[in-house]
Amino acid sequence: MKVLNIVEAAYRGTQEEQDDTIIWICSALKGANADIDVLLRGNAVNYAVKAQDASGLSFGGQEQTQPPKIAEDLVWLKGKGVKIYVVEDALRERGIDPSELIDGLDFVPRSKVAKLFADYGQVWHW
Repeated sequence: MKVLNIVEAAYRGTQEEQDDTIIWICSALKGANADIDVLLRGNAVNYAVKAQDASGLSFGGQEQTQPPKIAEDLVWLKGKGVKIYVVEDALRERGIDPSELIDGLDFVPRSKVAKLFADYGQVWHW
């Protein structure tokens, strides 16, 4: 069964961990041969920006020694055959130009997101 994972809440847990929990679980599922794709919407469209650099991040005296590299995680997923959809309207609302993003993304206007659901047996919204 084909599953679409919608990621909307961004940077959940990235202070404590080196990755986003949902992108990580998508990687684990794909590693177990699950038929999955990912849709980035809302603030999660920032995940596809390739020039992110969280090195040097610290809170109080605690340094994050394994900063998140979510754009790289998405590139890995793409390399394993996972389609990564990005809601175009969310990019525009945040002033993100498509040239700033990793390669190979599928762009979808917000008005067509519901139609995309018909291609999947299940839709998981995180």
